[in-house]
Amino acid sequence: MDILTNLPTKQHDACIDVAKLIRDAGGRALLVGGCVRDGLLGIPSKDVDIEVYGLDADAVENTLRPKYRLDTVGRAFGVFILKGLEIDIALPRRESKTGPKHTDFVVEGDPNMSPLEAATRRDFTINAISFDPLTGEQLDPHHGIPDLEARKLRHVSDAFSEDPLRVLRGMQFVARFDLVADPDTIQLCRQLTPKHLPMERLWEEWKKLILKGNQIGAGLRFLQVCDWLQYFPEIEALVGCEQEPEWHPEGDVWKHTCHCLDAYASERLGDEWEDLVVGLAVLCHDMGKPTTSYKDETGRIRSPRHDIEGVPIAQNFLERITRHKKIFEEVLPLVEQHMRPLALYRDGAGDSAVRRLAARVKRMDRLVRVAHADKNGRPPIVSDGFPEGEWLLNKAAELAVEDNAPKPILLGRHLVELDIKPGRQFGKILDHCYEAQLDGVFTDLETGKLFLKQTVESKFTQT
Repeated sequence: MDILTNLPTKQHDACIDVAKLIRDAGGRALLVGGCVRDGLLGIPSKDVDIEVYGLDADAVENTLRPKYRLDTVGRAFGVFILKGLEIDIALPRRESKTGPKHTDFVVEGDPNMSPLEAATRRDFTINAISFDPLTGEQLDPHHGIPDLEARKLRHVSDAFSEDPLRVLRGMQFVARFDLVADPDTIQLCRQLTPKHLPMERLWEEWKKLILKGNQIGAGLRFLQVCDWLQYFPEIEALVGCEQEPEWHPEGDVWKHTCHCLDAYASERLGDEWEDLVVGLAVLCHDMGKPTTSYKDETGRIRSPRHDIEGVPIAQNFLERITRHKKIFEEVLPLVEQHMRPLALYRDGAGDSAVRRLAARVKRMDRLVRVAHADKNGRPPIVSDGFPEGEWLLNKAAELAVEDNAPKPILLGRHLVELDIKPGRQFGKILDHCYEAQLDGVFTDLETGKLFLKQTVESKFTQT
């Protein structure tokens, strides 16, 4: 297969051109890593990595600079980026581990290294395949192509253990490409720990799981067999947490969560931020069940307030993988409110309840997606539709709160117009007015100003 056929035209042409320039300068350029793997699978690849053999960093720069705009920030490590093309050019590197941290490496570019030796430093065999864009030759010294055909995830060498992040990379590869891990690879993973990995690196792999995984449950089960759930105790607690069989014939909360994530993955929108927020909320939505579940006097399993109690637990998990405050702000309300669509639908709730829910979760369409994944994560039960979601979205559209929280009609300037001086009462008055707006007491600025005037006269005094 011609790996280049899966690349956009600009990248396709640039790869051939770069390879010719490098060849004419006395070197050899090979496509390596994910773009080769994806090409063999027939998947479009966004990023392209080219490894250059036989030329040092000066020669590579001198060869490419006349024709391409180069980002040379990584030059000390033999790495160049072709600006505007999402193509990375790198020399093969020798890496020697000097300590337990991810920064404890000595990295040296070695233009004389062979493609065979360079491939040995890669993580999995499916990522250790190279492709010559000029001849079409596929270099596969570690049998990654048959592993890819067999959907096998297998490490390249014992050097795999030098970077524990490769366990999480394995997680997202299993989820993305429907792979089964080799027993020896699993055994190696069990010997590793994320103890010295920086949060930023963890976050990137979790993001890929949520945004690219087709079978996210399989990725999480890979972590389970590698004994890595212990490092994410909020997820580990889901294993063995029983649920009422009538409503959850699929089994425990762990199985339910895996099914829910697979349901979410089948309906991603392609909007990275929206999918990330919803996917994380689906992952975290039932984290409150292990601490709230019990059997009542009839023997039925109940989990009262698991939605509420799960919020701080979900926050603990998220704090293990990211410092992104906006993630907390937008994911946690979805966890807290994930049962509300069905409850409001059954109660025939009015406009006020819908407005208040929208104010809490910011985007009603996100909440409906979470609730839909929750409902579809209960095989063998097959969903007979999602009337609560359709109803809630229709109500939200009527109230113009489908994809945003209700915007306050009354603002600080309206208080100033009534000669109210800024001070401690400002916030109290505006909060009171916003609550009234959510209740439908007023729906436009004119009636809002009248309410504000009455409120100030009757309940608040000027300072």
